[in-house]
This record gives sequence, structure tokens and C-alpha cells, in this order.
Amino acid sequence: MKIAVMAAGGVGGYFGAQLAKSNQDVNFIARGSHLNAIRHDGLKVESPGGDLTLTNVRATQNPHEIGPVDIVLLAVKLRDMNLGIELCKPLLNNHTAVIPLLNGVEAPSTVAKILGTKHACGGVAYIFTKISAPGCILHESKFARMIFGELDGQRSNRLKEFESICTDSGIETVFSDSVTVAIWEKFSVLVPLSGITAGARSPVGPIRNEIMGRDVFTAALEEVISVGKAKGIPLPDDLKIRQLQFFNGLSDNMKASMLIDLEAGKALEAPWLSGAVSRMGREVGVATPVNDTLFAILQPHVTGKT
Repeated sequence: MKIAVMAAGGVGGYFGAQLAKSNQDVNFIARGSHLNAIRHDGLKVESPGGDLTLTNVRATQNPHEIGPVDIVLLAVKLRDMNLGIELCKPLLNNHTAVIPLLNGVEAPSTVAKILGTKHACGGVAYIFTKISAPGCILHESKFARMIFGELDGQRSNRLKEFESICTDSGIETVFSDSVTVAIWEKFSVLVPLSGITAGARSPVGPIRNEIMGRDVFTAALEEVISVGKAKGIPLPDDLKIRQLQFFNGLSDNMKASMLIDLEAGKALEAPWLSGAVSRMGREVGVATPVNDTLFAILQPHVTGKT
């Protein structure tokens, strides 16, 4: 299969590199100093699972230079979602699957709106990564898992083949027949995690060590679950327990990517996370006071430093 990674940031760079090391036809879209470093020195991944350096990487800023592909891994920041999807147009043929690995819950419907329903899939990435230097991806978690599926739950040949390629590349992969539920499951823990670490300007440890910190995280989690169920998403009854277990298992120094962006003065994804919960809560008549508060705290920083 021919694969395009839009773009070669922390998430896309990591999964794309794992596919490329297995001699898959992977093409990266990147820009600026990151693109220049990849072209000159290759793409490097530093990971608890083993470091990796790829040379002769196919990387460009222009999707037209790649042409149509079988799979697009869409892994841009939410603030760049619409632009990133528009840039996918030269990558499409009749059967191209676009798998968003974005945070939030709105990427699949946005892909369908801009590119057409036949190209829209669902995707989830469980991983903590970042660009540590131009051309270098730092994988900071012991886990790296990708979930994807067709939005109608069908076991399509295109995603069966992609699943096989991922498995051969050593990527922990789940081809889900209920990917929308999987997207909301991640959303349910990402929203409180990003909101409370960015709001407190603190990694997980000090928050988790305080009863009030745990209570705020739990309340924000409960609000997301309530909103999801009110929207008709069949979230499992044990979701709250599982997400609290996940939260408790994180390292003390773990920071959500939104806190990393805040510290770097970058624009934040808050409008699509805690802000989205607030918006959707109003639409379905579910009160979300904790997420309202977390979003209000972060809202002055949403556009980043000028």
C-alpha cells in the first residue's frame, strides 16, 4: 500500500516511521526546519521500545508531489484540521481511506464533509510523543496503539490490508467495528487530562497526589461520559473505572500535549476538547460546570503568544 502521513509531527512521525522501517511506501508531509532536517539527516525516533533512524525518507511540503495513495494518516493539530483535510485532496483516489488520528471527536465528520463520506474513517492514537528537535520524534510513553475502523462498522478490504501492514510493522493495532465509541472513549480521558494539567500548569503527579485534583479530574471525566451518552454514543458502563485506572497508571511527570503547547506559547486545542464538551453539553441539555471552568481558565491562551 502507498501511505501518506499528514503530517510528520509526534503522532504521524512515530507511526509513519514504524511503517517505513518495514519498507512500506510511506510519504511524509512536513514543513519548515522539521522538513529540512528530515531531508538532510533523516527521521529519528527516540523511544523506550528502541531508537530508530530512517535515511532517504520521502518527505515534502507539497502533497501534489506524492499523488494518490491508499491510506492517509491524518495527524495534525485540531487548529489545523480543516486545512490539513483540504491538503489531502491531491492524495485521493476512489478507494483512499483517510484515518484521522486527531484529538477530539469531530475529525471523521469533518473529513466526510470536505472529502466525501467514502474517504472518511475513524481513528484513535494512544501515545505520548512530541517533536523534540527538528527531524526527531520523542516517544515518551511505554505504549503506542492505533485504533481505526470504517464509520459504518464494515470490515473493508482496504482497512484489513492496512491492519496487516501495521501488524507486520510491529504496531499494536485494533481494527474496530465500533470506532466512534473508541474515539469517544479516548476523548473521555483526554479532555480531563489536558484540561487539568494545562489549567494547573502541572504534570500529573502533583495533581493526582491531592484529593481535590483527583476530584476535579473525575468530575470532568463524568461530564464527558454524560454528554456522550446524551448524544447517543453507546459508551460502556465500566468506562469511568477504566479511565481512572489509566489516569492512576500514568507517570508522575507526564504532561498532556496541551500543557506542552501552553508552555511553548503555542495555540491550544482547548476549543475542541473541554470547550467542545461545554458546547455539546449545552446542545443536549447536560450541565458541564467543571469543563466550563477549565475552558474558561485556558481560553485567554487559546491563540498562543503573539
